[in-house]
Amino acid sequence: MITKKVGEWLEIIIPHDWKGLSLEYVLRDIVQVPKQLLHQYRMEKSVKINGEVLSWNTALTPNQKLQLHLFIEEEFDVEPEFSPDLHILFEDDHLLIANKPAGMDTHPNEKGQIGTLSNMIAYHLQMNGVLTKVRHVHRLDRDTTGAVLFAKHKLASAILDRRLENREIKRTYVALVHGLFKQKKGRIDAAIGRDRHHPTRRRVSPTGQKAISNYKLIKTIPSKNMSLVELELQTGRTHQIRVHMSHLGFPLVGDTLYGGKPLVPRQALHAVRIQLQHPITNELITCEAPFLDDPPIFE
Repeated sequence: MITKKVGEWLEIIIPHDWKGLSLEYVLRDIVQVPKQLLHQYRMEKSVKINGEVLSWNTALTPNQKLQLHLFIEEEFDVEPEFSPDLHILFEDDHLLIANKPAGMDTHPNEKGQIGTLSNMIAYHLQMNGVLTKVRHVHRLDRDTTGAVLFAKHKLASAILDRRLENREIKRTYVALVHGLFKQKKGRIDAAIGRDRHHPTRRRVSPTGQKAISNYKLIKTIPSKNMSLVELELQTGRTHQIRVHMSHLGFPLVGDTLYGGKPLVPRQALHAVRIQLQHPITNELITCEAPFLDDPPIFE
């Protein structure tokens, strides 16, 4: 699909396989604009063909320009803040993937909070003339490092949120855990709920939310009684990997909340890879996040 940003509008050149399809069908079923946003586009006349607002029953012709009013100026919902620690792994007009360091929240937890990844993203966007809300699609714990996905406009956000919910965004983690894994790979299907004895801790609980993690052994380190494990999440519960690994008897190194020993300054967990289809072009994007710890935690 050929697309181009023109001011506040996205232009899509109608491909040959859209010939004869109605404008509404393309928006709803191909571009996958959510119902509520589709209604907003209709009311605000945010969709044009070759610069004209036409009936949504209009049959499309190849090489026409479908124009969507996507890049609308908005006030930042977080305070922009410069930091030399911002590591951007991928960026285009629609999304941004950043590599979050340890000791940093993904987004403010209260009004006016600074020092988060979202504050840094806001500053980066401002410096590049992009005035939009900072929309994180998912988040990482404060002391977990790695790839975090942000959407740069409302349509990308809605599409990515739905794909995350449908498990169509693949997130891969590596963890350094205590103990020597004997199984090469496995699946943990254990619901997670709050621990009523501790304000921030979670635990495996039959009355909790469904939680599924898949793991694969990378290597064992017998001299340190540790294993390096790769994990993929099918769900995104708070502290999911930390709870599941501890439940199996392999707590993360450094994760004192769940039984790990404080041999490193934080829980040894890193979101090493994210793979997704682009929300507009549907191209496959695979992003690797290098380790940021100094001194290194993962060998």
